[in-house]
Amino acid sequence: MELGHRIRQIRLEQNRTLEDVAGQCGLTKSFLSKIETGKSVPTVSSLMNIADALGVKVSVLLDDEGFSGTVFTEAICLDEEHMIKTDKGYSFCGIAMERRNKNMQPYIFHAKKGEVLTQGLSHEGEEFVYVLEGQVKYRVGSQEYLLKKGDSLYFDSLLEHELDPVSDVVRFLAVFSK
Repeated sequence: MELGHRIRQIRLEQNRTLEDVAGQCGLTKSFLSKIETGKSVPTVSSLMNIADALGVKVSVLLDDEGFSGTVFTEAICLDEEHMIKTDKGYSFCGIAMERRNKNMQPYIFHAKKGEVLTQGLSHEGEEFVYVLEGQVKYRVGSQEYLLKKGDSLYFDSLLEHELDPVSDVVRFLAVFSK
């Protein structure tokens, strides 16, 4: 698989826009699109910035084979300062991003009350949400749920869904299937 295609695949696995990732790594949306379509090749520093923005190692972007073994994620990677901050007002960290061709993708999300731009999302697959800290309103379709620490949801992610933190800070695990 070519470099640009791998970058695009990882970006889409994270449900992120070209604009979001390009802005985070200091590139224009147009240039990142050219990289993803194979019309341009990034410099090493741009490649490092793209990897940082996607929360993966450069080797993951360059590896043709992918990695299919056991992936260990250190707890420090899940601290807020190591998370990827989105333009939607929340931060996240992908877990086991190094592993390719997986059937599910876990993330830790961190959000603060009043900072999240509530906007309905919809994507293929299923989703599991487990609250680790705080409280959050989670709307799935027309049903709204108030989730607190230890509560969870499992739903078809084609249904429009959105979150709205109720407590000052909320942290949750979300696992997306393909």
